[in-house]
Amino acid sequence: MKKIIICLVIVISVSQTSCKKFLNIIPINQLTGNNFYASREDVENNITDMYGSLFDKYVTTNTAGAMGEFRSGEAIPAQNGSGARVVRVDVAALGGHTRRIANSGVTQGLQSIPLTTVNDRRLLDAMGGTDPVTNSPNPNNFGSLQSWNAYYRVIQQANLLISKLQEGVPGLNATQTASYIAEAKFIRCFCYFFMVRLYGDVVYYTAAFQKDPLPRTDMVVVINNCLAELRACKNDMEMSVSNPSLRGVRACRGAIIGLMMNMNMWNAGFDPANKNKYYQETDALGLELMTSNAFRLLPLTEWATVTKGRSEESLFELFTTVNYNSQQGNAFAQVFNLAPFGEAFIHFPYKLPEYDNRTSPCVLTADYMNRIYADRRDDRLTIWFDAPFDQNAETFQLKKFAGNSFLDASNPSLTGNPDNTFLIFRYADAILLRAEALAELGNETIAADVLNVVRSRANATQYPSSADNNIKEAIFYERQKELMGEGARYPDLVRTKRILSKTYADNPLTADKFGRGAWTWPISESSLQNNPFMTLNAYWRGTGL
Repeated sequence: MKKIIICLVIVISVSQTSCKKFLNIIPINQLTGNNFYASREDVENNITDMYGSLFDKYVTTNTAGAMGEFRSGEAIPAQNGSGARVVRVDVAALGGHTRRIANSGVTQGLQSIPLTTVNDRRLLDAMGGTDPVTNSPNPNNFGSLQSWNAYYRVIQQANLLISKLQEGVPGLNATQTASYIAEAKFIRCFCYFFMVRLYGDVVYYTAAFQKDPLPRTDMVVVINNCLAELRACKNDMEMSVSNPSLRGVRACRGAIIGLMMNMNMWNAGFDPANKNKYYQETDALGLELMTSNAFRLLPLTEWATVTKGRSEESLFELFTTVNYNSQQGNAFAQVFNLAPFGEAFIHFPYKLPEYDNRTSPCVLTADYMNRIYADRRDDRLTIWFDAPFDQNAETFQLKKFAGNSFLDASNPSLTGNPDNTFLIFRYADAILLRAEALAELGNETIAADVLNVVRSRANATQYPSSADNNIKEAIFYERQKELMGEGARYPDLVRTKRILSKTYADNPLTADKFGRGAWTWPISESSLQNNPFMTLNAYWRGTGL
């Protein structure tokens, strides 16, 4: 799979000549750096490999779902989806609403389970190697979320690359060197931010050759360290990528700004004494991004262009396309099948063959849909959904990610998942983060203007309205609508502490559980090897209750 993704970027970036993985060329214990970084081509190959490694890690499970509506409980198995494949149905264990009762690979029914501490145990079961109900292999591979090794391999590559760039790589001038350093720092900081949202405190280091074991560092400190280095280097990159084939695929200043805004808003939730500082920087970064005119919100009628990838709305994405994949139907396709969020919510005519796809495997709860779409005037309801408030698996569909489906009954390899990229940071996300920061600072008038930029694209009622007159609530629910299925919901619930309230989350946490780290994911015990200072997340070490 690595070769496929690396070759994909190589095809669209003519400077690439090798599809080999950097860490496979020379064993890490023999690597000096001097025997690899001899040209700009070497630097490009290494950066390409880091993006490919991130992609590989992302698609080992449904990452966006596990960090979004699956974890918080709004996505549930369809009760009348008797013909649905069970590949998605075990996500119920992540939400805490239902238990799957399966027989011979077909969903037979659902049994309600109250929101009790047993749900925490079921989360661990869902992440394990077997399904807790059928004792069969877990089809969604949620257990991969427990391992952070892949992120540290990328961090190690970034640390070494930065070190060698600072020493000087032949063929690079000062401007090119600075830009590559900024890109490598973006990748490194992205890894740390992604891990922080999954695990909380993480082991933090930036040395090219880190030999001594280290304890975990407080996540607020980690984020502040990342923010400091990104502030110093963000202007060393262009605001956007000039090559359309690499837009969103490679980092740029816009991607760095999007990452910094998310980092600031995360820390604001966990470092309340300094929250205004984080809000102020988020506002300033958002203003810089919006006034640059380097990005734009595409009309909803062109939404398929956004999910296809490389659009003017993309700040950063993990790009893929079936056009560069000649191995549909093989092991790669089976692993890749775990990744797309939208595939769990569509059926025929967006998926073939018809006899296997007459119902959607999962639906969104009617309560949740009514909560976020209290005002029905919104084009997203009609463009992104069929029967949005109906939990009937035959009628409900989330079409947000279905616009690039391949429908060719004569070619089984083109009847699988829609041909979409994986959206990580998008312009609309940054706009709404700026609106949120402004609201928290008390600048409600400007916050409303910024919020209405996103609402205008959806032809939604402008704020304020009879349906909403609380600016903070309006922005929160706007993020739930706009970023559905993009992995933003659960982190938003956690950083704003709304995860503590049944008003906002179908599967809330108590204050005690939150304080003990129930919002995190378990960390694999393999992380304890050769590190006497390492500790696991306390909440998950015992029963998870």
